[in-house]
Amino acid sequence: MSAPELVSEHACFGGVQRFYRHTSREIGLPMRFSVYLPPQAEHAKVPALLYLAGLTCTEETFMMKAGAQRLAAELGLALIAPDTSPRGADVPGEAESWDFGVGASFYLDATQAPWAQHWRMESYLMTELLPLLAQALPIDEGRIGITGHSMGGHGALTLALKYPGRFKSLSAFAPICAPTQCPWGHKAFAGYLGTGTATWEAHDASVLMAGQHSAPYPGGILIDQGLADKFLPTQLHPELFEAACAQTAQPLTLRRHEGYDHGYYFVASFIADHLAHHARHLAKG
Repeated sequence: MSAPELVSEHACFGGVQRFYRHTSREIGLPMRFSVYLPPQAEHAKVPALLYLAGLTCTEETFMMKAGAQRLAAELGLALIAPDTSPRGADVPGEAESWDFGVGASFYLDATQAPWAQHWRMESYLMTELLPLLAQALPIDEGRIGITGHSMGGHGALTLALKYPGRFKSLSAFAPICAPTQCPWGHKAFAGYLGTGTATWEAHDASVLMAGQHSAPYPGGILIDQGLADKFLPTQLHPELFEAACAQTAQPLTLRRHEGYDHGYYFVASFIADHLAHHARHLAKG
């Protein structure tokens, strides 16, 4: 496994903010990601939080807009933010990508042409990027949490449930909680997975949670949702995930906030609570 190429680095709250690129085995194209290493990483491996961004975002968005590095430095927590999808594949329709913008990977492995060759974000994250980071950087592979926003919140919830034990902590901001029940999910899943809806359920967090035999995260899951979010009524459906958690006896803190919309001002307002949530669980080893 070849080392990633460092594109740039910047001193930040006693640690370092880095941006990387590498040629991905799974994607078959160059991919980019960013990592914030806290000052504690100079002396020992540190726990890490994987953040999955939403559509139209890149590996830079979270690091530039969320304001997470200051507290991450205090907590000794590394931050990892991959790009949201392949780029430059020259696939017809890629620029529109099912009306979501080029970042609309939905963090799954596509099975349908023309997407199947390169749109393999699930395998990229789980079998390539995380092992690469553990090999190349002072990150403790046994102490990784996952979070995300919007489409990335969907990715965080589904990957955490599909790979039991891989992530030690879980949270999300305004996630797409039931993509089999919303227009965004219908359009993306039909394009990436085909029209056989049975295959869609493996990428629906509410369905996955309802199928659990016991609480996969007994320490609790944290979700924040803005009530002024224009996508809440038709696309996000946190109430369905809430019901699935109740059915499985999964502890869930679902906080609904008056006046907050879907953007990064919302994420920045509550990122400290999410970092503290993950640091608490990841400190347990």
